Amino acid sequence: MILDAESFELVNAIEALLEPTPLGEIKPELMESVLEISTDPCGNVTEAGEQLRALRRQVAETAAGKKLAIGSAGTHPFAMWEDQRIVARPRYRDLISALRFVARQELIFGMHVHVGVDDPDKAIHVANGMRVHMPVLLGLSANSPFWRADTTGMASTRTPIFRAFPRVGIPPTYEDWEDYERRIEFMISAKVIEDYTYLWHDVRPHPNFGTVEVRVMDSQTHVEHSLGLAALVQALVRELAEHFDSGQRLSRYPYEMLDENKWLAARHGLEGELVDLPSSERVPTRALARRLLDRMRDHCADLGSLSELEAVEDLLTRGNGAARQVVVYEANHDLREVMAEIVAATLA
Repeated sequence: MILDAESFELVNAIEALLEPTPLGEIKPELMESVLEISTDPCGNVTEAGEQLRALRRQVAETAAGKKLAIGSAGTHPFAMWEDQRIVARPRYRDLISALRFVARQELIFGMHVHVGVDDPDKAIHVANGMRVHMPVLLGLSANSPFWRADTTGMASTRTPIFRAFPRVGIPPTYEDWEDYERRIEFMISAKVIEDYTYLWHDVRPHPNFGTVEVRVMDSQTHVEHSLGLAALVQALVRELAEHFDSGQRLSRYPYEMLDENKWLAARHGLEGELVDLPSSERVPTRALARRLLDRMRDHCADLGSLSELEAVEDLLTRGNGAARQVVVYEANHDLREVMAEIVAATLA
């Protein structure tokens, strides 16, 4: 979020903050009040963390020189989408032309994690297998309890807002790479999308990068939480890649139940329950997340990301970003105080 340093209101100022970086990239997004930072491909999560911290420092210092500030969360608590300008880039203007109000009201902030996968059929297997983990990742990352100066009752308000877009949410399953390619080519030939990047599902193969991309998570205020979730995602991808290499087949679960679990995670975050799909029993979301975290520790040890994974433990123990925002708000019912806390924690 690009903010006025005193009022913490969003500012349409992206062009003033675009500048070269030693590593990674600073980029515009759909609205002029939104700034995207991305690391270069990294060998491990530690390296990604060094780049991410450097990028946050750079954009914050540049912003401060222009009486602006930077904050990271899933939504801005009191901003109005009607006040935001669209970035002067052909892709974004075309997006507004195609989607109208649906795109104009998309004043939300997400976190995407790419993990390199060395085989196209394996990438499809991994993306299919990751679908079952989307609700837990959303519950851990939920960081948007306010919208248009309202307490929404949602842990991730970003989720239902983005749901208005076409081609989003839990993706379909694909039999293999050939099936994926055939189905995408059908949509391109029908001229409903230009290319596969117009499929904005929660997890997707990204052929141009050679990655599986996980997109379900809200932006994180604390950089440590971003890195902890990245470590967890990388470990899950590794587990599924090994599953493919060993010739195993994925369990199949009803799409409706995957989607219902995602809704429950968006609504309650870590405070509610999810359906444990193998048993069909409702269990505390924290318990499922804990089970997943413990299972991934050995993978993270091999990947060198055990220290970063401890931030997921912090989310389980002290609450996700949404819960922390609500604690600040309940003290004085002051959303500017919430924003001040977000700005401070973004760079802590």
